[in-house]
Amino acid sequence: MKRIVEIVPARPGWYARWRLSPEDTRCYPVSLWALLEEADGSGREVVGVDCVGQWPGADDNEAGGVFVRYLFHTPDSGAPEDAEPPSTRQLRTDGPRLQPLTAP
Repeated sequence: MKRIVEIVPARPGWYARWRLSPEDTRCYPVSLWALLEEADGSGREVVGVDCVGQWPGADDNEAGGVFVRYLFHTPDSGAPEDAEPPSTRQLRTDGPRLQPLTAP
């Protein structure tokens, strides 16, 4: 089992590309980068979590999608042509919810 060592927000312009079929890919903006470590400390890897909550190796990724790669488009160059805006997709509702912090 892996553990999260560090999480940092992704800068605008990073996308995760997924192959949905041999002819169809889809990109989603990367929301954050997570540094994962093996439980025994033997290895580390960085994964990007996209705006719909998917990352390479996750058990509950969209059915049929296979991670292809991360790519970067400068914000002024626009999104990749296969990007799906997050507003057109329902965000996941099955994961843990963050609760706002309140002062004591």
